[in-house]
Amino acid sequence: MQLGMVGLGRMGANMTRRLMRGNHQLVVSDLSADNVKQLVGEGATGSSSLDDFVSKLKPPRAAWVMVPAGDATEKTVLGLAEKMSSGDTIIDGGNSYFKDDVRRAKMLQKKGINYVDVGTSGGIWGIDRGYCMMIGGPEAAVKHLDPIFKTLAPGRGDVERTPGREKMPGTAEDGYLYCGPSGAGHFVKMVHNGIEYGLMQAYAEGFDIFQNANSTQVPEEHRYNLNVADIAEVWRRGSVVGSWLLDLTAMALVENPTLSNYTGVVADSGEGRWTIMAAIEEAVPSEVLSAALYTRFRSRQQHTFAEKVLSAMRQKFGGHVEPKSHAAD
Repeated sequence: MQLGMVGLGRMGANMTRRLMRGNHQLVVSDLSADNVKQLVGEGATGSSSLDDFVSKLKPPRAAWVMVPAGDATEKTVLGLAEKMSSGDTIIDGGNSYFKDDVRRAKMLQKKGINYVDVGTSGGIWGIDRGYCMMIGGPEAAVKHLDPIFKTLAPGRGDVERTPGREKMPGTAEDGYLYCGPSGAGHFVKMVHNGIEYGLMQAYAEGFDIFQNANSTQVPEEHRYNLNVADIAEVWRRGSVVGSWLLDLTAMALVENPTLSNYTGVVADSGEGRWTIMAAIEEAVPSEVLSAALYTRFRSRQQHTFAEKVLSAMRQKFGGHVEPKSHAAD
């Protein structure tokens, strides 16, 4: 199947590569000519502008936008919409706010253009592990794109089946899911990231307690000099708190048990805030997720070992580099 990819950063470039491995035909566009040249060398069809990009797509066209959320996504979607036609589809695979999806979908619907929002999780490892996708938009357009989603998704792999799912239909076990109309995909991904904040914070605080177990503030007979790297490793083996986040934490601690290569400045990219806003609108208590978000705010003022653990996990799963300033990314 042919697909256009706009945005060849960490995620967009690797998604393009995974799709080409699955024998899909990719047309690529990026502000960096070098990024385009690199993917052309690997088998993609390059383009020099959005006009050139759209001209190389065969109707009904499908263009996947993988640029930073916010103004960059807005401009790219509107720019594509000016050049595309009825029956074409624009896919936003970034971390957009779900209410923006609803607004854009209504705008594009007037031209007969489908708008599909895809919450995408997988980070820099997705090229090999696959990407977990939460999808919203017109159901017919999503079904048409199923070969794309199926290739990008992890597939069932060796994950043990949930008891009782043997006779249940759907694609959830393959790692992608149609969640509902416009905005539903990014809504689910938004809450996913809010939960991620809470899980990361729980690990970070636990390891901070271990790191300070030999503090002089503790009676001498209650002090322990613990090997945090070994604790992370043993928890990976049969513990109920085992997870991919713990795997990444164990990796970071093996590389540097003190995490001295991290400052502890922890950014937030929007989804955590939006999750709390949704909880407020729904009158749903979310104490843990709120506290995790506030801790990220505080991390830009003072840094503990817990924040270094958080920063290490972000770098490991998403390639996120600590910001030099204290501004949120």
